[in-house]
Amino acid sequence: MYHEETLTVSFDYESFDDYEMLAARFGVQQPEDGTNYRTKDRRKPKRKSPQQEVAELADTPNALEEDFRISYTPARYEAIWLKESLQPFFTQALLEDVLALVKGGKEANVYLCKATPTMPTPYIAAKVYRPRQFRNLRNDKMYREGRELLSGLGIPIKNQDNREMRAVRKKTTFGAELTHISWLMHEYVTLERLFGLGAAVPAPLGAGENAILMAFVGDRYRPAPVLHGVTLPPAEARRLFEVVLHNIDLMLQYGMIHGDLSAYNILYWEGAVTLIDFPQVTLSESNHNAFRIFQRDVRRVCEYFASQGVSSDPQRLATEMWAKHVRLAPDRTVQDRE
Repeated sequence: MYHEETLTVSFDYESFDDYEMLAARFGVQQPEDGTNYRTKDRRKPKRKSPQQEVAELADTPNALEEDFRISYTPARYEAIWLKESLQPFFTQALLEDVLALVKGGKEANVYLCKATPTMPTPYIAAKVYRPRQFRNLRNDKMYREGRELLSGLGIPIKNQDNREMRAVRKKTTFGAELTHISWLMHEYVTLERLFGLGAAVPAPLGAGENAILMAFVGDRYRPAPVLHGVTLPPAEARRLFEVVLHNIDLMLQYGMIHGDLSAYNILYWEGAVTLIDFPQVTLSESNHNAFRIFQRDVRRVCEYFASQGVSSDPQRLATEMWAKHVRLAPDRTVQDRE
């Protein structure tokens, strides 16, 4: 039976097995001719235990070293993983400074960064995931059904018998590492695809092992608020409701469901909306829970706009869009036909 679930985070990682060899094979490399930038893999020393990691963080008086000076002052435990996640983007001349923490969460933090003059936007949002050795996604299996495991380059791992896939199936610590990278890359690849389709999403600007870069929505002094905290005039509410529905419909047309859409994952800035947070993106034709997840997305959006005076029938809207684009009965997947 389907139950509404949310993602929670726990910290129970162990030591990695064969980390250096497999990480090199699975690493993130910079495409030589691409316009998006993905950080190069770096060889790592022998993996420390979580207890050793915590002890080192606690004993580090100045986590930001001389070669990584930023305006923002991170908290003590935040500094090390912030540097490790973002320094490759500084090396590649994508970022010039970290200015402020915009949003903190259990899964990731979002930072306002100053872009270098070569970038297409003056400010960049850096979504930095919390350290992998201290976190583990739970309740995400429902979303991952039918999705391919992605490498750090966003390339599917096809061979079901290779060591990476065996590590994931056996739920080893290295398998959890690969699952984390895949989770992050699904968000970035989805942003790339949706932005190319003209959807209302931030422009994707770069991806690394533990962070993604996208165009910042807002200005230097104020980030765009989430729609949940915004009261809209009636005419604007109706217009933006249609815009959000169009984006939901566009995603479904290309086989994608946001998976956690609500007024908390939609930004509002200068009369426009921007959809964010796509790591749990769900595939409409290969996930047995897809229709229920889609119904939930539509219902949550309709609930917010109902509070703004826009009446709708979320059940009818979801059913009509599903029938138009998916052509599969709820609870069925393309694999069920085989």
